[in-house]
Amino acid sequence: MIVHGSKIKIFAGNSNIPLAKAIAEKLQTTLGDAEVGRFSDGECSVHIGETVRGCDVFVIQSTSYPVNDNLMEMLVMIDALRRASAGRITAVIPYFGYARQDRKARARDPITAKLVADLLTGAGADRVLTMDLHAPQIQGFFDIPVDHLLGIPVLCKSLMKQDFMKDLENMIVVSPDVGSVGRARQMAQKLNTTLAIVDKRRPKANVMEVMNIVGDVKGKVCLLVDDMIDTAGTITQGAKALIEIGGATKVYACCTHAVLSGPAMERLNNSVIEKVFILDTIQQPPEHRSPKIQEVTVAPIFAEAIESIFADLPVSKLYD
Repeated sequence: MIVHGSKIKIFAGNSNIPLAKAIAEKLQTTLGDAEVGRFSDGECSVHIGETVRGCDVFVIQSTSYPVNDNLMEMLVMIDALRRASAGRITAVIPYFGYARQDRKARARDPITAKLVADLLTGAGADRVLTMDLHAPQIQGFFDIPVDHLLGIPVLCKSLMKQDFMKDLENMIVVSPDVGSVGRARQMAQKLNTTLAIVDKRRPKANVMEVMNIVGDVKGKVCLLVDDMIDTAGTITQGAKALIEIGGATKVYACCTHAVLSGPAMERLNNSVIEKVFILDTIQQPPEHRSPKIQEVTVAPIFAEAIESIFADLPVSKLYD
């Protein structure tokens, strides 16, 4: 017997309304009536304007910048829906903030990703739907089901339409660091190309020094693959090394989450990278518009996942 409700409802916070609307459109519905704002002192204000009793509710909210505000919005929305007797609440988090704080790197460091998982569960979320967690083991931080979508199939589908992809024999996929090798290998397998790795040393946070390139990139078109681009130091210095040290002819890049904080846009615009393909898990402000940035939507895959969860069908088919 299905106990989570026979009616689906989609709600959204303020972090990425265009994506939420696109997902709702794919599901042939509209976003639920919810007022999400601020009181005069800055506290989060939420009012659900329609009944959700017994419904299967999905709350779409990326915990991107401003991270704490967007996270608090999601927690308060989930609490409001739980108290309104929603049948089941799924937190749809296209970009999961705090994912990089998944372990104690130094003594007395917090594991904030675990804390966020506990907060979501405590607020009343019954399950989580997300994409490309920076550390896949974060799925284990939750005591509720987590559906973890992959960005590589979405990026690959879009990349195959590009002119520079027509000569796959002259292409090579490159991981910008050792940590992204698994993700880059997935892309290389899908494109049936070889793999190279940029071996780097990071003296301190957000500072990257390239040491060596593992693999032959000479005379080839390189595709750098990463899960996120934050300050763009890793990706731009890696691209520079591929040209200057490795002898590559051109460099393209792609990522799931375009955080693009601090000097990121300046670095990308001044880099040797021809174009960066990003997914719309994070809403980009107008100042991030650039000829070097091409956005690809994740609305179809999230809509399919929501349909599968609602119908109690496998989500694993979306991994291909």
